[in-house]
Amino acid sequence: MRIIVIGGGVAGAASALALRRIGAEVAVYEAYPDPAGDVGSFVSLAANGLRGLELLGCLPAVQEAGLRVPRLRMWSAGGHLLGDVARGRRSEDPLHSVTLLRGSLVETLRAAAVAAGAELRLGERMTGATPTERGARVEFASGRTDSADLVVAADGIWSSLRGAVDPAAGRPEYAGLYTVSGVSHGIEVEPGTFNLTFARRGAFFHLAAENGEVWWGAQIDEPVAPERDGVEDAAWLRRVAEAYRREAEPSRVIAATARLHHPVLMHVLEPVRTWHRGRIVLTGDAAHPVGAGQGASMAIEDAIALAEALRTAATPKAALETYAAQRNPRIAKVLETAEDNRDAKRAGPVARRAKAVMMRLFIPLMYEKASGWLYDYRPELGASDAQVH
Repeated sequence: MRIIVIGGGVAGAASALALRRIGAEVAVYEAYPDPAGDVGSFVSLAANGLRGLELLGCLPAVQEAGLRVPRLRMWSAGGHLLGDVARGRRSEDPLHSVTLLRGSLVETLRAAAVAAGAELRLGERMTGATPTERGARVEFASGRTDSADLVVAADGIWSSLRGAVDPAAGRPEYAGLYTVSGVSHGIEVEPGTFNLTFARRGAFFHLAAENGEVWWGAQIDEPVAPERDGVEDAAWLRRVAEAYRREAEPSRVIAATARLHHPVLMHVLEPVRTWHRGRIVLTGDAAHPVGAGQGASMAIEDAIALAEALRTAATPKAALETYAAQRNPRIAKVLETAEDNRDAKRAGPVARRAKAVMMRLFIPLMYEKASGWLYDYRPELGASDAQVH
């Protein structure tokens, strides 16, 4: 089976790697000359995503590229400790959550996919896909065309193929939050801990990195999306400092900032009604931008589930139906969690204080039980020495 993957980010590279594992011939087309360039800032991988990377054979490389962060500490706006728990895992799980630059994760997955035999073609923007009798024909802005037995749309939240698969699909809408992140120098922060502050203007995280760096990110509550084009870093830094001026620890971290990453607007999208049509299938954010710190992990899970369905099903049609049926319930549950998280980050002062009281009681007793279903997932992927059909 020959498969075209549209998009060379986390979802696309992970899909290519998983599909090569089952013997498929894979060509990845990426619209940008360098997909590992300006592709966001920090991303975290929980135990479920890390188990997927272990199956794909690139867990050690990802761990080497990032920071292992075993603990999560949650803080109130006033600096009171709300909870101290295992980060992105059950407490007994030896796989510690990893935080790294999104570009580093993309580079690692791309390198592994190419080493496994996938073709990677950069600077090729897809302009359309036409169903054929046994697959699909894809056109690109460069004039190139290509055909395959299956097309995997892994082209992110602004997917060009989502509408072709689900004509009723909506468009992403601004979620009322945007993220600014950066790197600080010259301050002391305890290593191995992901600190999350539920501040007045939105959540703020920070953690100690290597060489004296501190990585941080601010998810700022703002109902109207800010204009990003042409705004200098110094202006963004002043804006963030003002938003967190009443929180002591975030203010200390922000004041020591050495560099910023490009601000990212957060979007929400109603779930698609169907994940596949004909021989075109959606994966990753093209199907479900989930948030909740699980975007990369869910993309990796999708990639493995699709490959395993193609390996075991009698026909491609049956495989795509199996894939969608397996992924839909889990993604729906993650989306519910993401919406709860966004509500917590946008909470007003009264709701925030009430939530802090509840969290002090809830976290020690129930946090691991309530979140364990997310981290317990164990993907499966068999190997094939022959090409799948």
